Amino acid sequence: MNLPGRGTAGGRLVLFAVAIVGAGAIALAPSPAGLSLRGQFAVATTYFAAVLWVSGALPLAVTALSIPALLTTFRVYPTLDPALAGFADPFIFLFIAGFMLANALQKYDIDRRIALWMIARLGASARLLVLAVMLATAFLSMWVSNTATTAMMTPIALGVLAQVIGRDEIEEQGEDREAFSNMQIATLLGTAYAASVGGVGTLIGSPPNAIVAAQLNSILGYRLSFFDWLLIGLPVVIITLPIVWYVLTFRLYPPDVSDVSGAREEAREYLREEGALSTRGRRVAIIFTVTAVLWVLGGLGFLFEGLIPAPIFNTIFGADGGPTIFGGLTGHEGILYYVMVGLYAIPALVLADTADWDDLVDIDWGTILLFGGGIALADALEATGATEWFADTVFGSLVGMPIVVVVGVIVLSIIFLPEMTSNTATATIIAPILIGLGGVLAGTLEVTEPAAGIVLAVSGAVAASFAFALPVATPPNAIVFGSGHMNQSHMLRAGLILNVLMTIVLTGLFVLLFTYVWPVVLF
Repeated sequence: MNLPGRGTAGGRLVLFAVAIVGAGAIALAPSPAGLSLRGQFAVATTYFAAVLWVSGALPLAVTALSIPALLTTFRVYPTLDPALAGFADPFIFLFIAGFMLANALQKYDIDRRIALWMIARLGASARLLVLAVMLATAFLSMWVSNTATTAMMTPIALGVLAQVIGRDEIEEQGEDREAFSNMQIATLLGTAYAASVGGVGTLIGSPPNAIVAAQLNSILGYRLSFFDWLLIGLPVVIITLPIVWYVLTFRLYPPDVSDVSGAREEAREYLREEGALSTRGRRVAIIFTVTAVLWVLGGLGFLFEGLIPAPIFNTIFGADGGPTIFGGLTGHEGILYYVMVGLYAIPALVLADTADWDDLVDIDWGTILLFGGGIALADALEATGATEWFADTVFGSLVGMPIVVVVGVIVLSIIFLPEMTSNTATATIIAPILIGLGGVLAGTLEVTEPAAGIVLAVSGAVAASFAFALPVATPPNAIVFGSGHMNQSHMLRAGLILNVLMTIVLTGLFVLLFTYVWPVVLF
């Protein structure tokens, strides 16, 4: 008998039934050794969410909204309030602020201007033109979500191709693979892959970054500053982006055109048409620049410790205790805590007469809700001890293995897992397990349990953005493939090769960073 597809009402009902029945079976089964009854119910909820997230039977956000209800139904929590706490996590509001700032940048075409300027300046040859598109995409993805960046850059990439190979020569999806020019495939794949790689650079660049940071804060009480993540993500971007460009343009799809002057001239023409940035646009640029500087500055408190009076230092950079500038009140979150800085920027946009509520509200609320559901699930797994049980059951065999093997297995698993679902869903499911794995592999890694959890979770977050083989793996892949100008076989060929190569590169890079850099930055 053929089951209806997941895109049909019948297919969704079948998959939902599989999720519900499976969760019920796990909940009613005898409790395995080392797992509490509440932990067993949390695992049942995880199964329910994982089936629906992986299958896509329901929108990711809809599944996320069902998690608090199921946790309370299973009596993991006695009331709904703690089950909903994840939806009020500070990182939720960091991404809300980041999305709203991105909307303001896009309203005044600031991101588009940056991209066109880079293409006009750097695209002297076919390969350099692809590099210019990739650099612009990667840079913007660090500050604007990689999804929004790809949606903006894909039409620009197609415009570049129209000038280089001719508008009539841009092939449509479904044509014979040999009909596509290498320039077309290299440019479009470069756009998608650069958005994913660039998103690794900052906390707000890609959802897996914030998901892991939020769950580290929730489970371990460990706060990654914006500056800390820059020290993690920037080296990865700087090393891997040129490798991806080289593989695409020198090995897999070497451009088959020689004259790219038309594309550069068109970029210059578009910039001329844009004209000077308006007064309101300049205000947005200033607000965004100040916000980004303060995000970084908030992680540099150690440079000022002892140089300014304790009450001022504690108020600016934060402290669990100690005097503040507010009379006898002690302890402060810190005015420069990056979530607060992001929240300052939103009223600043309105007060500067650059955005109104209709501009700000049009953000990706589905991703926001997915964050909340993921944090709620991670909190439940941690509170019931299920993360440690999961980690020991799934990865216990790695105990005693060399560090390169431990990191390699985790990177390989997480790079290929999103090829079955999205990298955001993968990070949401796997992050609490990796954090719990720290308790299992701390001895193997020769660090404390929290430090091991931090290293493994951060490695997982970064690896989740390097799934290149299928459209479903990341939003940038899906957007570029959805433009209708490449076949899936093009992405599959490049993606599988890059997935394997990036597993090797990231494993080596993570081992080096873990040995020489992360102990200083993270622990």
